[in-house]
Formats: sequence, structure tokens, C-alpha cells
Amino acid sequence: MPALLICGSIATSSAAADDRTDLSRGTCAVLDRAVAAQRGGPLLLASYQPLRGKPSDIRALRDVAFTYDNALASIALFACGKSQSARRIADALLLATSGDPEYHDGRVRNAYAAGPVNAPTMTLPGYWDEGRKAWSQDGYQVSFATGNAAWAALALLEAYRRTHHAPYLAGAKRVLEWTRGSTLNDLLPAGYVGGWFVDPPHVLRQQWKSVEQNVDLVAAWTALNRIAPAVEARASAATAGAFVASQWDEKEGRFYVGTGPDGQTSDHDHSGLDAQIWPLIAVPAAPADWMRVLAFVDSTHAVAGGYGFNRAPDGLWTEGTAQVAAVFVLRGLPKRAAPLWPLLRRQQTDEGWLFATPEPRIATGLAIGPNSTTSDFFYYHLPHLGATAWAAIAATGVNPFVGR
Repeated sequence: MPALLICGSIATSSAAADDRTDLSRGTCAVLDRAVAAQRGGPLLLASYQPLRGKPSDIRALRDVAFTYDNALASIALFACGKSQSARRIADALLLATSGDPEYHDGRVRNAYAAGPVNAPTMTLPGYWDEGRKAWSQDGYQVSFATGNAAWAALALLEAYRRTHHAPYLAGAKRVLEWTRGSTLNDLLPAGYVGGWFVDPPHVLRQQWKSVEQNVDLVAAWTALNRIAPAVEARASAATAGAFVASQWDEKEGRFYVGTGPDGQTSDHDHSGLDAQIWPLIAVPAAPADWMRVLAFVDSTHAVAGGYGFNRAPDGLWTEGTAQVAAVFVLRGLPKRAAPLWPLLRRQQTDEGWLFATPEPRIATGLAIGPNSTTSDFFYYHLPHLGATAWAAIAATGVNPFVGR
């Protein structure tokens, strides 16, 4: 009997390894093909890809390249060994740090028009609304979120580590300096606020502070300091890190999502999967006690064999499930990751993209912007760049916050 059990364990382990390998190959291949399919030079990939040649029914999401998704895709492509494709996306992100049509201070938009990028000015997303007879732009897409800026910097720093091309380092410094100059808030608990929301003719400063966004900045400032040591970088990383630590709930063994609009009062009610698990792989020397968050995640975010975005989720969040797999791998828990590989593979389209969710739509419990009257941030059953890139990152075993 023991011999049979051992053989069964080996078979299960082998099957999981095969699923992980297949997931790595498939996601790396589809990301590389998507870049190669477009003419040479800098480009950004659409975050929501057509399904069997049909574009999304949600007009506002067509041909939109979210900065976060593309930063992930560039990091993933470097991990896949597809440096040429990775650099084309990194080159576009680099242009974004200096090519905004209105601002010239290093800030990057939350999204741009997908496709080849022609210097010197970035093209913002939008479309002609025939019903209104007017040009339509999504407020969030053309706004400036602190976390997205941090991810642009993380991608540029990874590109610099891989190539030693000095402009990548300069671009990362430029965008991070914007976060320090425009989103740092000393009101206790000190940290970085959400960013700036475009509501023509106004640009509104979002005063809430997010654990997820401050985690991004801990990683980005720390990575910059490792490459180009500086007092400002260390201090900025320490400020973001102190904020993250201030949001740890010792009793429940979990993180709050951050604060409300006053920048001080912690939100005890909501939970975001990324805010719970990213500190485990992004914050240097994360306290061992933070590992208890995995029990909280299992008890509140688990769904359909994987994980959902918020507490008591209404469906599987593919990207988040890949994030959990990455954390398991990087924290030395491969057995915990094993059942997630086949689950992620089942989310793949024939082309190799992963659906954002197998459900028609899942909720996050979050609002897109300050003008939202309800929690209107959703994920849809569409082939998704972010989910695909995170699956590639998890399967290749790279840490997206620190690179290889």
C-alpha cells in the first residue's frame, strides 16, 4: 500500500508539472505572437482580446491597452525568454513617461490606445459615439493611478536589468519621482494616495490610500534603490512599507484594503485578493506572521477551486488565481500551487489567452472613479491580457516585483 501511495503522489506531482509547463508554453507563445503580429517598433497590447475574431460587446473596452496589463506582459515576456517582444512593450511604456499630450512631469495614464506607438505623443483611448455624436473617453482610462505608475516603473526596471539600456532606468526614475511629488501624503498613516482622476475640466486628487498601490511602490522604489542607491528611494520605499504594515490586522491575520477618502480611517469591511497576497512577495523581509494571510484568503476568497477578487466572491477571478499560484511558488509551497495549474489551463481559449473569469461577469466591490454611484468595477468573460500575463509569470516562476 505505501508503494502505491508513493506512486500516486509521483503521478499527481508529474501531472501538475506537466500542466504548469503547458501553461508556461501556451501563455508565452500567445503573448509573443500578439506582439509579432503587429508592425515593428514600440507597441501596447489590447487588454481585452477578440474572442474567435469578435471584439468585445463592451465598446469602452475595445482597443484599450491598460498600462498595468502591459507592464505585466513585458515582465512576463522577459521571463519567457522573449526579449525582443518584451522590449517593444517596454519601449512604449518608456515613451509614455515623457509623451503625454498634456503633461510633461513623468506621469502615465491608466490606459492608452492599443497598437503601435508613434513618438513623440501617446494616443489616448476613446471612440466616436454615434448616438451622442461626440467623442467618448472613459474617465478612469485617461486618469493617473499611483499603482499603475508603479507597475510601469517595475516593467522599466526589469527591462533595464535585462538590457542595461540606460533610458529604461531614466524612465523608471521619472515616473517614480512623479509619484513622490504628486501622491505622497503625510497625514497619518503616511503613504501614497490613489492618484488623480480626470473629470473635465477638473483633475481630482483621490485622497484614499490603497495597500495594493503602496505595495507596488515598496517594490518599485526598492528595486530602483538596488540599481541606483539613493536616500530618496530608500525613504520613499520605507514610507510605503510603513503604510502597508499599518494596515495589518493582527487579530484576523489579514490586511485592510487601505483607507477611505479621508486618508486615515481604515476600511475594515472590504477585502481585495491582491492586497492580501502581494505583500508576501513584494515587501522585502516581510514578517513571517504575514503568512497567516493565506488562511484568511482560503476562508474568504476561495471559490470554484480557485480564488475570487473580494470577500465571498461571486465567481473565479482568473488573474487573482494565477497571482495566488505565483505566491505559492515563490514562497516554497509548490503543493499548494499544484491544483491551480489545471484550473488555469481550463480558462484558456483555443488561441492561448486566459479568460478574465469563466462567469459572464464578476464584481470587485470597488468603484471605478469618484463619480461612480455604485460599485461598478467588474471583470468579464473575455480573453484578458492581465490574466494571461499573470499565468505566464506564475508558471515561469519569476517574481514580477523583483524580476529574475
